[in-house]
Amino acid sequence: MPCSQEWINNPLGVVEIPSLNDVPLHYLKPNSLVKFRCLIQDMFDPEFYMGVYETADPSTKNKVLKCGKYRDVAESGIDFNSEKTVTAERQTFYCVPIPGENRWVKDISFHSRVMPSTSYTPIRQKRSYEEDDGDAMDTQQTEPQAHSEHYGNGDCKRQETEAPSHQPPTTTPLDLNFPLPGEKGPSCLVKVYEDWDKFKVNDMLEVYGVLSVSPALSALADEKESCALLDPSDTMETAEEQRARPLCHNNPLLPPGTLEDNSACKTSLSVCSAELLSYFSHFLLGDALAAEYLILHLISTVYARRDVLPLGKFTLNLSGCPPGLSYSDRLYQLIQQLVPSSHYLPMSLQNMNQMRLVPKKDYTANRLLSGALQLSSNTSLFLDETRLEQGQLDTTGVRNVTALGNLISWQKVDYDFNYHQMEFPCNINVLVSSEGRSLLPSDCQVPLQSQIAPAQMEEHLSSLPHTSSAQINRFRTYLSVARLLDYNISDQMTKSVEDDFDLHRLLVVARLLSLSAGETALSRDSWFKAKHLETLRRSRMEQHCSVNGNEP
Repeated sequence: MPCSQEWINNPLGVVEIPSLNDVPLHYLKPNSLVKFRCLIQDMFDPEFYMGVYETADPSTKNKVLKCGKYRDVAESGIDFNSEKTVTAERQTFYCVPIPGENRWVKDISFHSRVMPSTSYTPIRQKRSYEEDDGDAMDTQQTEPQAHSEHYGNGDCKRQETEAPSHQPPTTTPLDLNFPLPGEKGPSCLVKVYEDWDKFKVNDMLEVYGVLSVSPALSALADEKESCALLDPSDTMETAEEQRARPLCHNNPLLPPGTLEDNSACKTSLSVCSAELLSYFSHFLLGDALAAEYLILHLISTVYARRDVLPLGKFTLNLSGCPPGLSYSDRLYQLIQQLVPSSHYLPMSLQNMNQMRLVPKKDYTANRLLSGALQLSSNTSLFLDETRLEQGQLDTTGVRNVTALGNLISWQKVDYDFNYHQMEFPCNINVLVSSEGRSLLPSDCQVPLQSQIAPAQMEEHLSSLPHTSSAQINRFRTYLSVARLLDYNISDQMTKSVEDDFDLHRLLVVARLLSLSAGETALSRDSWFKAKHLETLRRSRMEQHCSVNGNEP
């Protein structure tokens, strides 16, 4: 039994808190403590509220001082003439589930989730996640020109927690403004009371707060139904923030505490790196060099910026992908099982001409309309260029291809604010699969060199080496830990990177090789291995260009 001091000093460590990511809202009591793993999709202007106010009993005229913090609706009987009223300010974030968060992350979180008491009888009728994520927390419908497929907010893993639903499907679902089509889950207005200037759009957060589902808000929402279709935040239930912390990753497998540089960690990473290399080599048709570069790509991250140059990015163009066999699809599915967040984008002519990749400001609704490039840090973006067919890019298509090029080259997305563009830095791992050299820029091109005869490729790909769930979890942990390790580079070396692009690439490869082995500083072995890998890659590039004379 926790002592009283623990309840006071560490309440969140003592209380097991249900998560909005896993538990349907009809199982949560109003004003209960909840948590939410999310991304800041938009920010609104600060709002004023009554931080302290007095209420007067109509019969006895007795006055009581009340606190207005962590609530949307003040109590009745407010004395508006009271001199003790204190007006305060809070900031509001519009938060959605982390875009592209993969199923294994949700499953691990689901199996370790906290189930609230089912003895609570909600005021609202119980409905499944498909039909109700909390009144206004309804289904996502993407822009008509994008993938116009309609998705619910359901999750088959949650069925044992949900009550049967007898309501017909919603005919006019609200657009919850999720960046990616097919996203599921609730969205919330998160109201932050302090230090809100340290957060920005696209930050991943873990929020602990008080769930606000006041009936008064529902009544207000009914009166403003037409406005809600313009701006769904008008009817959104809110989570009044008590504590919010930025998330540097969303991998639930990472051990608690800081990542320390010790020999045990180094040995473990080195062993796991060798296992993962063998695993990737099999799927990459026996190409060990391509497997080496795929590992380096997956652990890469932007660790600093010097002027306009993002240091550490490592966009990989894996060319020579065999036509047919759905090879790029299979490669993405492999990566999807290993990284916490990812998104597959087929670069078909239709997608390029119709999708909204760049977020755009809607001044009428006063909100930021999301785009497919509004992603959290270290999301793996898989661009399948093998889907690109002959045809003409229209104005939207040209803008989208330009946006992808800027993302790759400068790790930034220029959001459309109608009369101007606003630059948003990002940190997205981009992998391009193509038959020939990609039309997009990249930091490194590796032509895939198959060691398998074409007739045996299908059989080879269907017979991946058996891996246990424990080993897959080791791979997942390894890729995140290697990315998070500190790596030191001197200012003098950084200056050399800025002045010499070739040296820049070699230093990035050497850095990633060091981290892949659990080393936090550049060693002679890693430096010589980096030079050797780059020599092999350049030699392969020269051979590839001599065979395919139409490529640079």
